[in-house]
Amino acid sequence: MAGEQVCCRVTCTAPVNIAVIKYWGKRDSELILPINSSLSVTLNQDQLKTTTTAAISRDFKEDRLWLNGEEADITHPRLQNCLREMRRLARKRRSGSEGDTAPLNLTYKLHIASVNNFPTAAGLASSAAGYACLVYTLARLYGADGDLSEVARQGSGSACRSLSGGFVQWLMGERPDGKDSVAQQVMPETHWPQLRVLILVVSAEKKPVGSTAGMQTSVDTSPLLKFHATCLDTFPPIFYLTDVSRRVIALAHRFNTHHGATKVAYTFDAGPNAVIFTLEDTVDEFVEVVKCSFPPESNGDQFLQGLPVGPAVLSEELQSAVVLEPVPGAIRYILHTQPGPGPQLLEDPSLHLLGPDGLPLRSASAAAPGEPR
Repeated sequence: MAGEQVCCRVTCTAPVNIAVIKYWGKRDSELILPINSSLSVTLNQDQLKTTTTAAISRDFKEDRLWLNGEEADITHPRLQNCLREMRRLARKRRSGSEGDTAPLNLTYKLHIASVNNFPTAAGLASSAAGYACLVYTLARLYGADGDLSEVARQGSGSACRSLSGGFVQWLMGERPDGKDSVAQQVMPETHWPQLRVLILVVSAEKKPVGSTAGMQTSVDTSPLLKFHATCLDTFPPIFYLTDVSRRVIALAHRFNTHHGATKVAYTFDAGPNAVIFTLEDTVDEFVEVVKCSFPPESNGDQFLQGLPVGPAVLSEELQSAVVLEPVPGAIRYILHTQPGPGPQLLEDPSLHLLGPDGLPLRSASAAAPGEPR
């Protein structure tokens, strides 16, 4: 390996997106075609992102993959679907015809390294950011054209929405081949400059029931699939929310009731971590309410992360109406962010995750916010 030289290395980043109209259930599990359209907000990569480096060399003996510093199985069917489709798009662009022989460098093997700066598989859309970043990076590496959202969707459904910034719609489509099941930007991230997002991280642990398995079980067993409560109505029931999650929901309602207006709105992906949508002028007060309701125990210096949060003094009336029974340590940390752009190409070669030999650099692993580095 010491003599290998990488033909080309490309490094990109991609964002997390949070759905406000959810995707839950597929009409085609192979192509990942949803049973409904969905709408999401792309979050700023200054706080949440996946970084991926892809390298190609005639000296590589096999395709290899590293996730967060650990070698992973690159033969996963969804991953292979994305690799195959990106190579097909590259052949199509370079040859002018899908049927022509691929240029030599498209037969070279790939090395891929990817890291998240947030907890993986904890309900923070890590697979969406990961597959979006993979597809975007390969497109830059190969010079491929085409609708990348269609390819990313075949890795993780919601990944198609992470290929655009701001506010994004994933159209369910009608065609059986999925060609019309693509993501489109509705509005850019600059559309609503006052919007802020607070992620209340209850747990960074891997969820016991993955999204893929969970939504398929819902499709198979839940009579209420077209309505609400599908996870509870699934058999056996799926419990993504915890007692702390439900306390956060109640807290949000008390806060809104006190103000006589909807000051905060909440949503959850497939996990226990609450995502709060609010406006910039409400952030300071609501964060103080959360701190009083769920006092940090041992990580006070890391409890607030992301965009700055100012101090706030709560009135006695608000405290008595909203802060009922504090639960110390129940929330691990709060991440403050806002809408952001889609994937980005990193020009600085020092940011590559793979070295000139195509192997991960020592720095090619990332701790999530609030996690030991």
